[in-house]
Amino acid sequence: MIAVGLLPGSIIILNAITGIQVTTLSGHTRWVESLVFSPDGTTLVSGSADTTIKLWDMQTGGVVKTFQFHTGRVLSVSLSTDCTIIASGSDDETIRLWGVQTGECYCIIKQEVMVDYVCFSPLDSKQLISASGGKIWQWDISGQKIVPLYDGSYIAFSLDGTQLVMCNGSAIEVQSSDSKRIMAKFHMANKKLGCCCFSPDNRVIAAAAAGGTIYIWNITNSDHHLLETFIGHTEDITSLAFSSPSSLISVSFDKSVKFWQIGASSTDPVLADTALTSAPIKSITLQAKDGIAISSHSDGMVRVWDIPTGLCKASFQTPAKDPYQIDTLLTNSRLISVWCTDEGLCVWNTEQGELIRTVDMSWTYHNGVNIKGLVADLRISGDGFQVFCLYQDVIQACSIQTGEAVGEVGHKSYLPRNPLLTIDGQRVWARFLSLSVSIKGWDFGVSGSSPVELSNMSQNGPHLDFIGGIRMLRSLLPGIQDTVSGKVVFQLPVRLARCSDAQWDGKYLVAGYDSGDVLILECNCVDY
Repeated sequence: MIAVGLLPGSIIILNAITGIQVTTLSGHTRWVESLVFSPDGTTLVSGSADTTIKLWDMQTGGVVKTFQFHTGRVLSVSLSTDCTIIASGSDDETIRLWGVQTGECYCIIKQEVMVDYVCFSPLDSKQLISASGGKIWQWDISGQKIVPLYDGSYIAFSLDGTQLVMCNGSAIEVQSSDSKRIMAKFHMANKKLGCCCFSPDNRVIAAAAAGGTIYIWNITNSDHHLLETFIGHTEDITSLAFSSPSSLISVSFDKSVKFWQIGASSTDPVLADTALTSAPIKSITLQAKDGIAISSHSDGMVRVWDIPTGLCKASFQTPAKDPYQIDTLLTNSRLISVWCTDEGLCVWNTEQGELIRTVDMSWTYHNGVNIKGLVADLRISGDGFQVFCLYQDVIQACSIQTGEAVGEVGHKSYLPRNPLLTIDGQRVWARFLSLSVSIKGWDFGVSGSSPVELSNMSQNGPHLDFIGGIRMLRSLLPGIQDTVSGKVVFQLPVRLARCSDAQWDGKYLVAGYDSGDVLILECNCVDY
């Protein structure tokens, strides 16, 4: 497993072999700054900018304990080798030691400068190492400082604890843990080195430089030299870890996790590349009959979520980069994504990773004006045969198979709000906001005729509606509203955020947020 802390406060768990997301842990309210697994992988410790430390059960995904007495951000956490003590470093200038069983803080070490990094010595969990401001300190767990003081900004131990590696500006140095003898030393001119680590066999070290480059050195006694340089990240790397003597994993501010093979072809060192889910959600689709919800992100990532568990079942990368609008639907055993660009409507087979077709949007003219750049929303029909596009005052439909226009309806309403729903194949419901919320519906599936407007909303259309969360209604709390009386039936127990989209079928509500989070809520209002 790989654990990745995100800015909104969530923790993503990835499969370390495939890179596919396994689950998401939610509980922190601000950026997760530091993470460490127990040796057996059953528990995880996290430190956050919300000033708390959390202990997680990896089998259930639940919080076992929350530790809170720091007055500043928790920047680093470490777990003793016997898993009985947690050490935490904070910008409140203290290191705190916590009993895992009791949850209590029993020792406070005042460092007098912010603590960027703290870790237990693998050889002896009665000793701690901390780093900050280009200096490295050594302590015992009673709070007594141990000399000498090292120069460096980052430190890491070998797996057996016999060696340590330190980064200091553009220099990196390997020392014996007991004698402090220098085993190897390298200098990278004009490079600021950050995080570093040992391979499991102690033969190789890796260090990340500012900008996203990774350097690999051979440190065997007979031959010290630069082994490889990995280039692929576009921003600074926040963490490095070896998964085998020849396999390296890196995490970066560029929102990606990369898997590298040491000794592979220099033209293609990356084994896999997993994008994280922090990009804003452009569209979300509820398919309750299939037990799934599908989120489409602005970076082109599509994720399939299991409704009963809330876990991510699958992730797919599409070429859609910040499209006007996007929708994804599972139909006829195919996962199809459709998005709108200046070139037209792109139809993509998500599972096979291939373009089915590009639909020319030359038909998107209304009253002599080309309105293709004004797409407010688009939806794939429930049967997967058509795609509906909402513009300022018109809804148009085209065939996914042929790309031809197959229907159009105009409307005089304005300010469309979470505009399109598709129900029962080719019936379309549009929601508009004027002085009150109104819903109109049309049937585009009537053979040989224009779309037919559905008149009886109470029988044919959604009686209850999702409200709140859009930018112009930021003062409203999100909830479920009766569209006839205007009464709010149910208030959502979630933070107020601008939902980019929401879908509700009377039992499940799914919503996508700009933070990349997905809300799946069971909200049965049938009795109403």
